[in-house]
Amino acid sequence: MIRFHKEGYKIITIALILSVAGILLAENFIEIPWLVKAIQILIIGFLIIILQFFRNPKRVAPLNDNVLVAPVDGKVVVIEEVEEPEYFKGKRLQVSIFMSPINVHVTRYAMSGVVKYSKYHPGKYLVAWHPKASTENERTSIVVNNKSFGDVLYRQIAGALAKRIVNYAKVGDKTIQGADAGFIKFGSRVDLFLPLGTKLNVSLGDKVKGGVQVIAEK
Repeated sequence: MIRFHKEGYKIITIALILSVAGILLAENFIEIPWLVKAIQILIIGFLIIILQFFRNPKRVAPLNDNVLVAPVDGKVVVIEEVEEPEYFKGKRLQVSIFMSPINVHVTRYAMSGVVKYSKYHPGKYLVAWHPKASTENERTSIVVNNKSFGDVLYRQIAGALAKRIVNYAKVGDKTIQGADAGFIKFGSRVDLFLPLGTKLNVSLGDKVKGGVQVIAEK
């Protein structure tokens, strides 16, 4: 059975109502058969896109403090040592995962631990793969701490189409690896900032599966 994320309930309901109305209007007020079919196919296609975007497949995380799982579905587009200026103010290993509109957009906790930092930043809507997206786009920065990795920062970043970031993490919350941490609507990216020397299990260009695929380990 297909599960949908709660952030999509309102949009899905509106899309269903509009789709049914559009199909019925085309059937009753357009007299050209091929045009009716074409309009109905377009409406159904639009509805399918909305439904697939908000799907929320059940995932079972390893629940292992010594590994990090991918926080989202998508493609690894950045692996590099960078200066992280917001929280660490020092060198970290950045791993960035880009989500296209066809990916599942649920954000999941990469590890179990305690939320130490959670901050929203308004900003631009550059394309999510732009080098400046991490520091200039609308974004949220969340730091989770556990005994194996210490502090790990993940950043939800809006893209050119994403107009709303949903973040559930609050300072002091206890996180569970693989659990729902938020949602980004319509195209986006997530950056992870890891301790230097972290062993990675992914390479540039790899496609990862959020909540279950191990991407790093101690």
